[in-house]
Amino acid sequence: MSALLELKSIHKAYGGRRVLEDVSLRLAPGEVIALLGPSGCGKSTLLRIAAGLDRDFAGQLELNPLLQFGTGSGLGVVFQEPRLMPWLTVAENVGFAAGRRADADWVAQLLEDVGLSGQARSLPRQLSGGQAQRAAIARALYGRPQVLLLDEPFSAVDAFTRMKLQELVVELARRYDIAVLLVTHDLDEAFYLSDRVLILGGTPSRLQREIAVPLEHPRDRRSAELAYLRGEALTELYQSHAI
Repeated sequence: MSALLELKSIHKAYGGRRVLEDVSLRLAPGEVIALLGPSGCGKSTLLRIAAGLDRDFAGQLELNPLLQFGTGSGLGVVFQEPRLMPWLTVAENVGFAAGRRADADWVAQLLEDVGLSGQARSLPRQLSGGQAQRAAIARALYGRPQVLLLDEPFSAVDAFTRMKLQELVVELARRYDIAVLLVTHDLDEAFYLSDRVLILGGTPSRLQREIAVPLEHPRDRRSAELAYLRGEALTELYQSHAI
């Protein structure tokens, strides 16, 4: 099957400052890709372009027509902050896109999937940071997307919660056959989750290197193979002056 999402020769500038220069990528069905690079290199900007939230760019964004079928747009997005509606319950937040017509059974299933079955009637202020991000993931999955776009969604939680959320995303992506495009500056996260890691760097940012991760899930975070790949990425980041 052809790519679900493709970015072709993306150029982006803010005022007179060029941020992205000739960046291209293809996301295949069921694939997990990480965009890796330092803060300010344009990773989140590229994700916003992929999500259709930023249309002021040169180049092409192509979405597979199959993404338009189903109850949603085919794309789900999770940001750095949960962005839950504080006056709605957790269940209402998950089904927010459908409002009063939300499928209560599907909402309940998603809450069970992310470990929040007991929090359906809670308000966001009653949740921990990790629980709030789990609710945001469930909300992004409500429309049954084929592509999930993640913008550093685990950066605001502690290390152990981050690992649990990473494992949750891997599990749900495979259970529901979802392709994932992840923005991160965390080497461990990039190689633990992804099938391919794309390294952004330079001024303006370009794709410096692509590293395949040919390891089955579940992965051992302490494995020599992952350590070697992280080392390759770190070397590339230094050589390209990206860090």
